[in-house]
Amino acid sequence: MINALLLNCSLKSGEEQSNTAALMDEAVEIFKKEGIESEVIRLADYSISYGITPDAGDGDQWPEIFEKVKLADIVIVGTPLWLGEKSSIATLAIERLYGGSSLTNNKGQYLYYNKVGGAIVTGNEDGAKHASASILYGLAHIGFTIPPNSDTYWVGEAGPGASYIEAKGKENEFTQQHARIMAYNLIHFARLLKEKPIPAEGNKVE
Repeated sequence: MINALLLNCSLKSGEEQSNTAALMDEAVEIFKKEGIESEVIRLADYSISYGITPDAGDGDQWPEIFEKVKLADIVIVGTPLWLGEKSSIATLAIERLYGGSSLTNNKGQYLYYNKVGGAIVTGNEDGAKHASASILYGLAHIGFTIPPNSDTYWVGEAGPGASYIEAKGKENEFTQQHARIMAYNLIHFARLLKEKPIPAEGNKVE
């Protein structure tokens, strides 16, 4: 069984409508169709401490999210754009993921080996490719496998304006096409790595 975990890094709580969540739903639907179990977590609903550590203690709720990351085969980081950058919560998530990157799996490889990563970005301004590049590089650097075309995004016209939901981004052919490409490529590589994991030779932590 392949499991997908989607980390929604919107600055809005789960009680508020999220454009990032709406685009994430496109991937979730494809995962469901292909028999992939998925869970979306709105990180704004959790108390997550700053720092580069798997557990900061003192009410830090990242450890319970981290346990889900450990079990996931696919991890997608979704973010809105603010001033052309990924959200502060997305930065926090990458930092906390980095904090667990020195841990190892049962083969002695870094923990995120044989997991695949993707990115979803929404906003009403420029910066989608920059945010995706930042997220995907961060995931690759700590051990995730990044398949081709493993991101999708939607942005509106320059300046203030409607974002994904209000602007009917669901009807945008480019965004929807890349949501499909991303989802299926993530599924393919997750299945591939499940059947034939990356050998430990040459990358085992001594």
